[in-house]
Amino acid sequence: MRDLRTLREGWDALEVDEICLLRQLTIHESVRQWLALQRAFEPQLQETEALFGLARRESLAQLQARLRRFAEWQKEHEKSMAAPARATVR
Repeated sequence: MRDLRTLREGWDALEVDEICLLRQLTIHESVRQWLALQRAFEPQLQETEALFGLARRESLAQLQARLRRFAEWQKEHEKSMAAPARATVR
C-alpha cells in the first residue's frame, strides 16, 4: 500500500509541475507542440478516421471558436493589458 501512496504523491507532484510548465508556454509554442503531435500521430489518426473523425472535427471546431473568442477578448482588453509606461527619472 505504501508504494501506491508514494506513486500517487509523485504523480500529483508531476501534475503540479506540468501545469506550471504549460502556463509558461506562449501561444506559438503551444501551437508548435500541437503540430508536432499531429505529425507524430497522423498515421493513427488516419487509421481511426471512421471511428473518431467526427468527434475530432467537432473538438477542433470548438477549439477554433474558443480561440476566436479569446482573440476578440484580447482585442477588447488590449489597452488595459498593456504594460504601464515607465516614468522617466530626471
